[in-house]
Amino acid sequence: MEACHSPEQSNVTSYAAMAVAIVTLETFAGMWINAFIVSVICMAWVRKKTLNSNEKILLFLGSSRFWYLCISWVFSIFIIIYPNYLYVHPIFQLLNSAHSFFNFSNLWFSASLCVFYCIKIANFRNSFFIYLKVKIDRIVPCLLLGSVVFSLVIGTIVYNIMDKALSNNLNFTCQGRISKARMRKDQFFLPHYFMLGFGYATSFTAVVLSALLLLFSLWRHKRNMQTNSMKDLSMDAHIKAMKSILSFFIMYSINFICLILTLIYAMKNENDVIFLIYLIQYTFPGFHSLVLIFSNPNLEKRLLGILPCVKCKVFLKREL
Repeated sequence: MEACHSPEQSNVTSYAAMAVAIVTLETFAGMWINAFIVSVICMAWVRKKTLNSNEKILLFLGSSRFWYLCISWVFSIFIIIYPNYLYVHPIFQLLNSAHSFFNFSNLWFSASLCVFYCIKIANFRNSFFIYLKVKIDRIVPCLLLGSVVFSLVIGTIVYNIMDKALSNNLNFTCQGRISKARMRKDQFFLPHYFMLGFGYATSFTAVVLSALLLLFSLWRHKRNMQTNSMKDLSMDAHIKAMKSILSFFIMYSINFICLILTLIYAMKNENDVIFLIYLIQYTFPGFHSLVLIFSNPNLEKRLLGILPCVKCKVFLKREL
């Protein structure tokens, strides 16, 4: 399929330049943060010859977020500066497929981390929960493998749907039959939107349940301590984990809303609104990974070690 050229394509407006600058800043900052997580864990892997379950999830999560942001940046550059080149086969199909794969990998690895925290830290006497707590280290590799396989299936289906939809709307942008093409396009994309929405809702449900279970466990543990007038060192671990998972829950909720809004406005072909939502959405992988760094003593120590200015400020605060 040949690209349709227009006079406006070569003219990069001030709006487009500003949009490219913002997207580049967001994505490269997020890529650096996640690359830092991956590099630290890989060095620990080489040194110890093994990784614990938490490190395995963080390794997969950091890798998926790095490539998700990379693909998102390339996709955004095409959309902003060279939109017509997206209709060159198979650029649009490959970018959409890769974007969906790494997006779902990011979501499911995030949900796996949330579930892992819940099972590892929460304390329930239910026999099934005790079984999960004992077997969680063996379950984590299965969760990671399942997330990769599921994301790969989604990516493959997205490629087929996009390829089929565009092949039935060949050269519609050049021939001016936009309204008719959109009707046919929506017919093909409706299963795609439903599938993505189902995947988003499933991972979000896992995060919500994990957060609620951990919150209930913390509340019950605190109540027992107050009743027995006892202090437990595990209380600090509960509170720290709860702060981490609640911050993640808030960010994940915002990200989930953005994902659903993207699907809604995509069906209405509101590209400007979708792009604004993307600007908010692209902050999630970097910002949450930064929260994970400061909730992990090893990662925090390494980060402060390569940021002398930050280390100096922290030292001055402690002295005061």
